[in-house]
This record gives sequence, structure tokens and C-alpha cells, in this order.
Amino acid sequence: MSDLTSKFEEAAKKAMNLPERPDNDTLLKLYALYKQGSSGDVSGPKPGFFDFVGTAKYEAWAKLKGTKTEEAMQKYVDLVKKLGG
Repeated sequence: MSDLTSKFEEAAKKAMNLPERPDNDTLLKLYALYKQGSSGDVSGPKPGFFDFVGTAKYEAWAKLKGTKTEEAMQKYVDLVKKLGG
């Protein structure tokens, strides 16, 4: 396992126990960076119109389309560290 992958996985664990709950925009950014880093570009159908949370998550992830996995992982690690994780 690469060093970045292990840092990414450790950051994911730390993100669950942050000292303060981030605002919604930051939570969406965390979600999108995690998904891009772990799964690559967005896939599957966009959630329905009335699924506001699902749609917001999908759109946040879709904005990262084309971002390299390693870049998304590093940005995720950096953001979690910045948030105190």
C-alpha cells in the first residue's frame, strides 16, 4: 500500500471524529474528495429532484470529474488535517 493511500485511509478515520462539525459546504467538499479519491470520476444516475442531499453530493463529486485520484487523496488528507483531524 502506498504512503498516500495509508494517509488517505487514516484521514478518513480521523474525519469521523473531528473536534467540530464542519459547515455543509466543507462536508460536501470532504465527501466529493473522498469519493474522487476512492472511486474516481462520478458514476451512476443523478439522484431524483426531491433528493436534495443526494443531488448536492452528486453535483459536488461531479465537479471533480477528471481530477487524478492521487490529487484528490492529497487534497482530502490536507483538508482533514486543516480541520483538526
